[in-house]
Amino acid sequence: MTSPVRIFMSFCMTVLTFIAVESPIKRASADPLVVDLSNHLVAITTGFTGTDVLLFGAVQHEGDVIVTVRGPDQDMVVRRKERKVGIWVNAESARYKNVPAYYASASNRPMDIIAPQSILQDYRIGLENQRFIATSDNPDTDQEVYRAALVRNMQNAGLFNRRPAKISFLSNQLFRTDIHFPANTPTGTYTINVYLIRDGRIASVKTTPLVVSKTGISAEVYEFAHRYSALYGIIAVIIAVVAGWIASVAFRKR
Repeated sequence: MTSPVRIFMSFCMTVLTFIAVESPIKRASADPLVVDLSNHLVAITTGFTGTDVLLFGAVQHEGDVIVTVRGPDQDMVVRRKERKVGIWVNAESARYKNVPAYYASASNRPMDIIAPQSILQDYRIGLENQRFIATSDNPDTDQEVYRAALVRNMQNAGLFNRRPAKISFLSNQLFRTDIHFPANTPTGTYTINVYLIRDGRIASVKTTPLVVSKTGISAEVYEFAHRYSALYGIIAVIIAVVAGWIASVAFRKR
């Protein structure tokens, strides 16, 4: 299997050759931003412990680059725990729509230096600019508390990055960054947006998909469990009973 480093070096050589032989007329009309991934599929197997995907690209002229990675949207509920009669129980809650199952970002410089806040808000760049739709009846003063708790829970799970990753420029044109996917990465189609920013304005945007999918035995078990949930539950109970009986027999003989 070709390593990400070899893929990136091959891409660099191709870009450098292209720049060297390109005529001035073609150079003026060339795409200002070229992006690719080392792998467009993250395969989750039984022993999956997380992986990194290399994103690499080139810009025609100097500029800043921001990358955002967004997983499939989902509904999430955030509950507040209260202590009643010495027991912690769920109390008020807030439900949010359009919450990404995964979100990460990267930039070559701090985002607030690269672009004004209005641009970051319009393009939903950064966690603070994600628009989670609240569907609860809680007062607006509580919404910020619940939203902060949602972000904190996702960060603790490793599904929201706490701060943007670093984009490294090998020259004024070639750049790269690693996107980390933890072991608990949800399946689905992810959207990766790459923004080229010059003078505080978006000069070019590239969007590329990435698929996270279960493969092998784990995928078959997952499919069976969701398609035949009742039968899967019965089989799981039978296996647990048989395993417990075998263990009791083994320890009895000892």
